[in-house]
Amino acid sequence: MAAAATAATATNRRVILKEYVEGYPREEHMELLPGAEVPLRLAGDEPPGSVLVRNLYLSCDPYMRPKMSRPLRESYTAAFVPGAVITGYGVARVLDSSDPRLAPGDLVWGITGWEDYSVVRPPTTALLAKISHHGGGGGGVPLSYYTGILGMPGLTAYVGFHEICAPKAGEAVFVSAASGAVGQLVGQFARLAGCRVVGSAGTAEKVELLRARFGFHDAFNYKEEPDLAAALRRRFPEGIDIYFENVGGAMLDAVLLNMRVRGRIAVCGLISQYNLKDGEKDAVRNLSAVVGKRLRLQGFIEPDHKHLYPKYEAWVLPYIRDGTLAYVEDVAEGLESAPGALIGLFHGRNVGKQLVRVADDAETGA
Repeated sequence: MAAAATAATATNRRVILKEYVEGYPREEHMELLPGAEVPLRLAGDEPPGSVLVRNLYLSCDPYMRPKMSRPLRESYTAAFVPGAVITGYGVARVLDSSDPRLAPGDLVWGITGWEDYSVVRPPTTALLAKISHHGGGGGGVPLSYYTGILGMPGLTAYVGFHEICAPKAGEAVFVSAASGAVGQLVGQFARLAGCRVVGSAGTAEKVELLRARFGFHDAFNYKEEPDLAAALRRRFPEGIDIYFENVGGAMLDAVLLNMRVRGRIAVCGLISQYNLKDGEKDAVRNLSAVVGKRLRLQGFIEPDHKHLYPKYEAWVLPYIRDGTLAYVEDVAEGLESAPGALIGLFHGRNVGKQLVRVADDAETGA
């Protein structure tokens, strides 16, 4: 919408969760509601510290799948509420603000709504970070990168690999779901650290991407391997020092058999299990290897490590600017495409980081 920032109101479409999901989610579990007119200024009754934003990019991430299910147990992140707008990481431009950190015109990344315009209220506003490195000059980077390599997935990869696994040059690293938003970075970080890195993915196209674009030393299609433990043994005859876990289930079981003594496993996600009902989830049968091999297996979540973002950003920006790090995005166009993009993530349809472009920055009128 042209000159939206100067208009009194604008049309705001929203994507909501219609009902809680069991099994694989479908697009019809979500709904794009037609636009309602919303003011382009914060209402007087909004709490101090609120921010009104025009959403530009939305991030589709695996952690969103458990949030679509009825909450049956305590979790680190609250479930979505049926009938309410879906929320997630995104990039936006500030239109109005009562947060002293942010002013109209600022670009931010953090938690926002799956809608054209969002009012972000405390305490969520504390998770909005100002973007300082966008633009054509002065080493600017694409805004979309703040949904990925410069956003939550980037910090996740950095923390899991460098802080938790503490790699040493010459070590052997395995990354599952290696062509996704996090995995593609872990593989490249491993290569930069002087490690030998192997990745798994679910299509021939993705396997080639791992080798040719991201510099993995080897890669394989797990769907073509009837015996995952044997597939890993062929590629790691002396064992695995570091496993970056994104998948769980049968892959984790196979990895445990192939870990070296005192190996480290960073558990980032378990995407193979997210769409299974409790009685269908895979058992992990080789946990005795954790004891016998004195393994360190640690789960982690990115919000616990926000304090490391400045360190990560300073480390990664030079590698982005000089082209050392490649980053592949799968961009869906328009808010209406968001449900399909998210569903595709759970079927492996995306190639690289899945995100949705809601609007061009020029449309904010800023």
